[in-house]
Amino acid sequence: MLQDLIASRRAVFPVQYNSESIHREELVQILEAANWAPTHRRTEPWRLKVFYSEESRTELSEFLGATYVETVVKYSEVKRKKIMEKPLQSKCVIAICMQRDPAEMIPEWEEIAATAMAVQNMWLVAHDLKIGAYWSSPSLKNHLGNHISLAEGEQCLGFFYMGKYEGVMEQGIRKSDISQKTQWF
Repeated sequence: MLQDLIASRRAVFPVQYNSESIHREELVQILEAANWAPTHRRTEPWRLKVFYSEESRTELSEFLGATYVETVVKYSEVKRKKIMEKPLQSKCVIAICMQRDPAEMIPEWEEIAATAMAVQNMWLVAHDLKIGAYWSSPSLKNHLGNHISLAEGEQCLGFFYMGKYEGVMEQGIRKSDISQKTQWF
């Protein structure tokens, strides 16, 4: 049931991934789900940059590590290593990008929301396929255009790390029931 899938989805972090590969067919399913997100005026603002090969993930890792060193105010070797490990622990990293409507008729928040809905679709399909995922939005995302080509007006909103994992995720909890967050008129 869809409601159960939504309620059981969890962030699964790269350190939890095993060595099992994600098949290209599984990735295509995940990407197709993203493409069916709601979008105002059919702008379809999501742009997904897939780092699938070991070589591309290694290059991303090295780029992020070097960019951290160049841009950070308070350097931490532990943090640099952690940043560099995430793409290497993952079997796929997707840079979540958004292309603004050139006419800018749609408010930016709606384009961001549509892109986030595309990510939610990807996350649910990945979860259904027993693929763990984690969306991270480090400030390093703002430098992605120095590593790969981004179109004019395109921006990176974060990285979607994915990998297979073993075990069962803990049951989710919410601080309060939906009735405490809802007003009826």
